[in-house]
Amino acid sequence: MESRNYTQFSDFLLLGFAEGEEWQPLIFGLFFFMYLITVLGNLLIILVTILDSHLHTPMYFFLSNLSFVDICFTSTTIPKMLVNIQTHSKVITYIDCITQIYFVILFACLDNFLLAVMAYDRFVAICYPLHYKVIMKPQLCGFLLLVCWVISALNSLLHSLMVLRLSFCRNTEVPHFFCELDQLVHLACSDTFLNNIVMNFVAGLLGGGPLIGILCSYAKIVSSIHKISSAQRKCKVFSTCASHISVVFLFYCTVLGVYLSSAMTQNLQSTSTVSVMYTVVAPMLNPFIYSLRNKDIKRALKTFFEKETRKDPIFLRLKSCCRLKDSNPQRKKL
Repeated sequence: MESRNYTQFSDFLLLGFAEGEEWQPLIFGLFFFMYLITVLGNLLIILVTILDSHLHTPMYFFLSNLSFVDICFTSTTIPKMLVNIQTHSKVITYIDCITQIYFVILFACLDNFLLAVMAYDRFVAICYPLHYKVIMKPQLCGFLLLVCWVISALNSLLHSLMVLRLSFCRNTEVPHFFCELDQLVHLACSDTFLNNIVMNFVAGLLGGGPLIGILCSYAKIVSSIHKISSAQRKCKVFSTCASHISVVFLFYCTVLGVYLSSAMTQNLQSTSTVSVMYTVVAPMLNPFIYSLRNKDIKRALKTFFEKETRKDPIFLRLKSCCRLKDSNPQRKKL
């Protein structure tokens, strides 16, 4: 009972990546740069999908929400790590750690569900193109998004409450750059059997369920594409879901890589390094994947930057100066 009371006032130490002080400025600069790229890239996707009326479709509605979730996901972990490096402190309070666990699980789960919903959207668009607008109505899109948020919030609340029942020993060191659920459960002094049962069951249900839905959707999509006789039309249809396939592959491969490596190795420090792939690298690369492989996004970005360039007073001043120089008669004589 004494150890349980102590958890109300205990602090955790986030060990991060490197023990040596000489590595800290490099780590700070690298993660600050990746965080900046992630936020700016995803904000640009959100802004373009809002401003361009051609992108007011279910596919880009879910894409803008995925970008928002990716910003929130990285913002849950990276700023705290950067502050700790800057202040030369590794401490995170018990309450902050539980809060971080809640939001990490929330946004990771949302990522998972949104990718499944986007796969369903592509399935309807390719397999039932004539009924697409009837099926994917704004009401259905809003309902699917609400379901994703509700299930994710309840799931993260469940895991947070399960952690609250645990008691921890003194000087608890987390070999990670954020409070990760599995590692925190392993550090508990009390019985964690129920926590492990709940974690494995929920991971199989909420992790495997959307993945099976994605695989089934693309199995139907591939079957529909094979029925198309024209090779050019096949490529055109497949290109509409190429970006989504790339993001799904990146997300699930990095997540599976982290948990397979944690199961196969006892080095928790190396597991934290691998987890950077799905917590930082994947959200950072998503905007690039969609902007580089998607013609609609590229066109919208080009239109957006052209409009901003016309509005720029510096650009207008330079343009007017060039016109004055060209109209100068003395210059023409020379």
